[in-house]
This record gives sequence, C-alpha cells and structure tokens, in this order.
Amino acid sequence: MSPSATTPVDTLENPAPEPPKNGLDRFFKISERGSTVSRELRGGLATFFAMAYIIVLNPIILGSGVDKFGHHLDNGQLVTATALMAGLSTVLMGVIGNVPIAIAAGLGINAVVSLQLAPKMSWPDAMGMVVLAGLVLMILVASGLRQRVMDAIPNGLRRAIAIGIGLFISLIGLVDSGFVSRNPDAAHTTVPMSLGQGGQLQGWPVLVFVLGLALMFVLIVRKTKGAILIGMVTMAVVAIILNAVTNTPDAAWGLAVPNVPEKIIGAPDFGLIGHISLFGGFKEVGVLTGCLFVFTVLLSGFFDAMGTIIGVGEEAGLLDNETGNLPNMGRILMVDGIAVAGGGFGSASANTCFVESTAGVGEGARTGLANLMTGGLFLLSLIFTPLATVVPSQAATPALLVVGFLIMAANVKDIDWADATVGIPAFLTIISMPFTYSITNGIGIGVLAFILLRTATGRFKEIPWLLDVVGLCFLVYFLLHPIELALGVK
Repeated sequence: MSPSATTPVDTLENPAPEPPKNGLDRFFKISERGSTVSRELRGGLATFFAMAYIIVLNPIILGSGVDKFGHHLDNGQLVTATALMAGLSTVLMGVIGNVPIAIAAGLGINAVVSLQLAPKMSWPDAMGMVVLAGLVLMILVASGLRQRVMDAIPNGLRRAIAIGIGLFISLIGLVDSGFVSRNPDAAHTTVPMSLGQGGQLQGWPVLVFVLGLALMFVLIVRKTKGAILIGMVTMAVVAIILNAVTNTPDAAWGLAVPNVPEKIIGAPDFGLIGHISLFGGFKEVGVLTGCLFVFTVLLSGFFDAMGTIIGVGEEAGLLDNETGNLPNMGRILMVDGIAVAGGGFGSASANTCFVESTAGVGEGARTGLANLMTGGLFLLSLIFTPLATVVPSQAATPALLVVGFLIMAANVKDIDWADATVGIPAFLTIISMPFTYSITNGIGIGVLAFILLRTATGRFKEIPWLLDVVGLCFLVYFLLHPIELALGVK
C-alpha cells in the first residue's frame, strides 16, 4: 500500500499484512492489502449508496431523447437495464480485476447517445454504435495499446488527474445537494453558480447535507470506523423524519425523495436487453459520420475510465510506486471495454468506471470483494428499486466532498510545481475537470498543454511518442465540430 494513500484514519494504523486466512481471503488478497471482510463489505455498501442515483438518473437522461422515428425508450425498461448492466459489470470487475471500482452507465456518454446519436437513427442503431466502441476498446486492450497509453501519461499529470477527479466529485456533491446551484442563462449574470438559492441556503434538504458533511468530518477526525457509511445512513434516517414532519415538497429533494416506500418489490422489465442493431447506424448517417460517432463514444469512454482508474487506485493506495499502475491492469481495462459493449447491448448506454467508487475506498475497500457487495445490491435493486432510491442525494453527497479532500491531501504535494512544463498542465487538468464537468476534457487539455510547453522549451524528445498520438486524438476531439462542418457531415 502506498504511504501516500488517502484513507480514513482508522485504516492508517493497520499492522503488516497477515497470511491469507481462507480461500476467499487468498482469492481477493484481502489480508495482503491490509483490509478485512467487514471493511470490504462496508465499502461496497457505501459505494452503492453513493451511486444508486444512477438507477433513477440514467433513465431520465436516456428517456428524454427521441430517435429519428420519434420513439422514446420506456422508463421501466431503462431502470431494469441500468441496474442489471451495472450489477453484472461491477461484479465482473470485482472477480476479474480485483479492485473496488464499481461500474454503471456513464454520465456524459449517455447524453451523447440520447442527444447526438439517437436523433439521427433508431435507438437500436444508437446502442449498436456503443457496442462497437466497446469492441474497439477491447481490441486496444488486447493489443496492449491502451496500457501503453496509460504508461505514457507523466506522473505529474497522473497526480493532477486524481486531484481533478477529487474536485470534480466535490462539485457534483455540492450541486446535487443543492448547496450550490446553477444560475440559468436567463438571469443575465456573469456568475454561473451561487450559494443555495439566490445566494442563500434554503430548505430542509440543504440542512441535511450540511449536517451530514459536518458529521462525516467529525467522525473522520475522531478515527471512527465506518465514518462515511454511518454518516450516509444517519442522514438518510434524518431526511425521512424531516420530510415526514415538515411536508417538504418532493422537488426540493431532487431525484430521490426520502419517503418510506409504499411498496418494496417491483417486477423488472427486460424488454430492452439485446435490442440493438450493430451496423444499422451506418446506413442511416453514412460511414464517415458513423465512424465519428463511434470515435466520440470511444474517446470519452477511454479517458473517463482511465482517469477514474488512476484516481481511485491512487486513493486506495494500490498503485505501484515504480510504474504507477494498478495490479491486474490489463484485466481491469478489458473489463472496462466489456462494460462499454455490455451497456450498449443492454440499451443502458456505455457502462464505465464510476468516481463514486472513492466513497467505498474511503470506507476502507481495497479489493474486488467490495464490488460483489455493490454489484449484488444493484442486482437486488432490480426488484427492490423503490427501496434503493430512498436515500436522497443530500444524505449521500457529503461523502463525495470528504473523499475529494482526501484525494487532494494525498496528491497535491507530489506534483513538481517548480517545473512549469509539468505544473501548468497539472493546473489546467485540475481546474478543467470541474469547470467543464468532464474528466475527458481535463485530461485532454492537460495532455495538449504538456506537449505544447515541452516542445516550446526544446524538450520535445522527452515526450513519449504515444503521448503525441494521444494529443493528436484530443486535438481532433476538441475540433470535432469544425471538422464535421468542413467535411459536410453536419
């Protein structure tokens, strides 16, 4: 375990790793990584609570889209597809990759599928494009190219990626909780965000968030085991009570209203599973536009996952000090490719690694056993969806800020800020992720800045050639719209 790993204080006092106690311990290397079964299960539970919102949010995003023929996807079928593919992908990552990195439908990619692909073709065609992107990812992993791309990222940028993710998930927590709100363009203001509503904190839901954040930080500094999970569960109960006695409008809570559900069990609908057309999209938009669509999904999935894997691995202290890689990296990347294709096959959009996995890591998760808990809960949610969506974001999002702090504290000191060719790209990477609301954008801007500055200072030969190729891909990514216009595909 890396000495710079950020964990709750109780995990920093572990004794030296013990010999495996049983087959489960040996398979997942639980003792070897200084963890315990209870800690893994607790971490898996925390991760599930932190990302259970995707069961509600992904159907909303995909369901808001209309394909070329005016068809909407059924919400009930989308809920089933989202939970099923997240559960299977997460369990697969735990068993094959043996890392506590959960997988579900990727935010951002689902918007591309819903708002960019679907309007130009049918839904099965759009999901077929996603499957093709996953197949290409698997080919890149099998050839070793994806691993070499990750190896080409300089250490300073790797640290910056982790920090950027920490700030990114912190911003997600602030916005989703209602502590920070977006100012609509109609306000004619240069301030894009503000505190609460109109510059003031208003309503019981925000109070739940503030109390939850305070509770988690207090438990962390007091070295309380299960600090994050205790905070989540406690504030979920508080939210249910407050909602019952204050008659808070449902809209104030966002996606999950903390009411005791009228029913616990609901029947899943598997109607969308396998409903794809692998090459039908090319017939609708042409080969060139189709390839550009696949490239867009591919690039976003490629670097979003890469950034998340590095960030979560660093936060868990699993990165090798010499290579900066996770153990079983090839397997991890292959599972990620399978998840992208699997998400398309299930009509849930591309599945990818989730930064919310840091909530489980913050609880002490270090192995794939945590994923069995997280994935198992996703599969259980197929029939217990009403129960799974009871925890409001205000009770879960404080964990994202706690983890954001831990990531920042562990990595910022290890960036060589004195070398401007590293410090400036690191800075741009860190601020671009939260400010553009995209991990991919942050990595791309940082890579391009690194190449530019190293070249400008006569240090071009120090840049790995593969990083130059990555930079070229990002250049195409950022200039995709004018390229499409120049080629007449828009």
